[in-house]
Amino acid sequence: MSRSKSSKRTKFVCNNCGYESPKWLGKCPNCGAWNSFVEVRLTDIDDRGWLVKKDKTSPVTLGKILAVKRERFPTGIDEVDRVLGGGIVPGSLILIGGDPGIGKSTLLLQIAGRLSERDKKILYVTAEESLEQVAERSRRLGVSNDNIYVLAESDMKEIINNIEDLDPDVVFVDSIQTVYHPELTSAPGSVSQVRECAAEFMRLAKSKNIATFLVGHVTKDGSLAGPRTLEHMVDSVIYLEGERQMGLRILRSVKNRYGSTNEIGVFEMNENGLVEVLNPSSHFIGSLDEKQIGVAVISLLEGMRPLLVEVQALVAPSTFSVPQRNTTGFDSRRLSMILAVLEIITGYSLRNSDIFVNITGGLKISESGGDLGVAMAIVSSFRRIPLPPRAIFIGELGLGGEIRRVNGIQKRLGEAERLGFKTAYIPYTTEKVPVDKLKVVKVKNIEEAIQSCVG
Repeated sequence: MSRSKSSKRTKFVCNNCGYESPKWLGKCPNCGAWNSFVEVRLTDIDDRGWLVKKDKTSPVTLGKILAVKRERFPTGIDEVDRVLGGGIVPGSLILIGGDPGIGKSTLLLQIAGRLSERDKKILYVTAEESLEQVAERSRRLGVSNDNIYVLAESDMKEIINNIEDLDPDVVFVDSIQTVYHPELTSAPGSVSQVRECAAEFMRLAKSKNIATFLVGHVTKDGSLAGPRTLEHMVDSVIYLEGERQMGLRILRSVKNRYGSTNEIGVFEMNENGLVEVLNPSSHFIGSLDEKQIGVAVISLLEGMRPLLVEVQALVAPSTFSVPQRNTTGFDSRRLSMILAVLEIITGYSLRNSDIFVNITGGLKISESGGDLGVAMAIVSSFRRIPLPPRAIFIGELGLGGEIRRVNGIQKRLGEAERLGFKTAYIPYTTEKVPVDKLKVVKVKNIEEAIQSCVG
């Protein structure tokens, strides 16, 4: 590689961590990577090396800024509107990520179809697939409208020219990692390319008031690939989760400047694409009357929506020197805490057993309101005694074995009562909750819960 001196219109960026330098460096001083610097061209730079501003700006007092209410327009898919906070905000930049093959392109094409039926002009930019592949998927999904324009292009300048000529209401870009800026020498998908292309889409979305969806690749650990600044630049970050072998898909918002980040949307994948699930709890729980060992039902609160989820636990003698602790959909560190509390408080010897915990339906839970249910499922499997039928468990487990209360107890119990549950085990400190057909059992600690359920 040539070691030419950088001019005032260029800079060098580390392709690994994004560190910027005025000259080429063999080793990045920030992350330590070798030969990772790529040249980036700068525009609108004067002789002093300063960015040239076309319009002079000056600060204004906060009281003089008029609050503008942004009018949303619905996508036509209720579960998507729920996650977005009520619909799409014009001029917003939305990043959607997920594992390969999870259904990101399918979901975006269905959204495009619903929006086109509402007389919205759509531009679908496919930088990974051909026009024929997109057309075949659209026929399978039943999406066909003259308001949808498809562009197979990965050159950033060509995409911008087409957007300015067409002037669409919504733009879909699949995906941001395959779009490249011709003025940058780095390869598509690199840190500098992804950051610069995302910045171009952001400027275009804000200036033209065009809502833009960007599809992002994910890494092995499930986080969005590319520079971390990509998530800071966009207005919303949405993940499509689920096991590819299973039909359920969870659409979850982790960042939303125009709404809540706690809402989720539930879909089911079939031959016609993603179909909304109107009653998600029924998909996450099995038979209510069948007695099963190591199975408990917990209640989660995702935003304003209560979800009832089935927890399965298996405790078996270990044949290894280090027992296994495997979880699916549950935090492994929280499982270690629950097992430690059970050993210390109840005296159960679990250290020589393999323990497996599974959240059914491919759902990943993060709140602590399911601790009591997980603990009771483990106890049921260890004692080989089934838990009471049509029972639900709500509560956080403290380090002293106490059951701590959680928020939204009224909504959780209301959902359990609606689905035909008979008994609810909740924290003792919970205030009185008005229920008609549900027997409420308040427990102070994990020992009382075990005594009430399995003796």
